Amino acid sequence: MTAARPFEAVLFDVDGTLIDSNGAHAVAWATALREQGISKTAAEIRPFIGMGSDKLLPAVAQLDEQTQLGRALAKRKKVIFDTLLPTLVPTPGARALVEYLRDCHVEVVIATSAPDREMDAVLEQAGVKDLFPKRTSKDDAANSKPDPDIVEAALKKSRVPRDRAAMVGDTPYDVEAARRAGIAVVALRCGGYWSDQDFAGALDVFDHPAALLAHWQ
Repeated sequence: MTAARPFEAVLFDVDGTLIDSNGAHAVAWATALREQGISKTAAEIRPFIGMGSDKLLPAVAQLDEQTQLGRALAKRKKVIFDTLLPTLVPTPGARALVEYLRDCHVEVVIATSAPDREMDAVLEQAGVKDLFPKRTSKDDAANSKPDPDIVEAALKKSRVPRDRAAMVGDTPYDVEAARRAGIAVVALRCGGYWSDQDFAGALDVFDHPAALLAHWQ
């Protein structure tokens, strides 16, 4: 585990990183918005997946999440996403990577902007729920990525100094949040959409968890 040896904790994003779910999130948002007469395609929404709804709704539809319509949209989006969740699959090597880190006595913590109840279901579908006793979610942070709040909360739960921790994520928002929190970050391409240039600031970029595992082994 030569490249990971400096790290005593690894913080994981979930959507796009451990499960191939970014496209489903875009479809769910587009459907919920369309039902309210707001015409946005999944392709138009896709660049904003990785942000929490507090950032996504203003960017996509100029709506505040805390308005009545904003809350209704977020609730409806979750219902639609839940219907898509059973069709989603883990990213290649997701469980193997986390198991390997745990076997090496590296602390693993979830750092996601998803709501807590949604995260449980997604981790279950990704096949890694039992591997993460320590998690942070939207409930632990005032602001979602790319603000560093959720990374800071996960780092606090890890009880590891920031210079001994790293994050693994699949969007530029993960990279920015980790960098703003002062920790190293590794980017994965498996979330789709983004080019390697979009991951500027990451230590390295790999195709998926299996490729990162092969590198760390």
